[in-house]
Amino acid sequence: MEFVIKSKNLELDEKIKSYVERKIKDKIEKVLDKIIKLEVKFMFEKNPRINMNNIIEVTIFTNGSVIKATDSGTDVFEAVDRVNGKLERQVKKYREKLISRGRKGDSLKEAGGPVSSDPETVTWNDQDRKTIVKTKTFALKPVPPEEAVLEMELLGHDFFVFVNSETGRTAVVYRRKDKNYGLIEPTI
Repeated sequence: MEFVIKSKNLELDEKIKSYVERKIKDKIEKVLDKIIKLEVKFMFEKNPRINMNNIIEVTIFTNGSVIKATDSGTDVFEAVDRVNGKLERQVKKYREKLISRGRKGDSLKEAGGPVSSDPETVTWNDQDRKTIVKTKTFALKPVPPEEAVLEMELLGHDFFVFVNSETGRTAVVYRRKDKNYGLIEPTI
């Protein structure tokens, strides 16, 4: 497993790195199989009006799934402790879904997830002055809609694009305002 710690506007010493390894890496390795990469990003918000200015983002790349959690604290250690609780809940939910689908705790078999990001900015109509500030490229994988909802929840997103394994068509699941989910399947 690849383990990466990054920081922005913050100097990380060995004490912090050791704490992250003990509180996050070691715990995740005990409960999840087939982790490809574990990435921890620290960011320090310089705005003095923000009390919880130490932000942490943890991303776990497994064989086909991505689990992501973000939190903040008044110091780095508090941020780690807070995000740890979120990760525990997400990993537990992920494992329960896998087990309920008969996968016995193994990570998903299909490959997928983010492949690359393109920082190019594309301008829309000059009149609207809207710009695309981030472009992501990812592999679409065939999964049933219920599993796509799980992926969306694990990522913490409001929608998820996938290939519906039941129909073979590209589809989108999304979270509705009434807390239910919607499925969009275009026809040509």
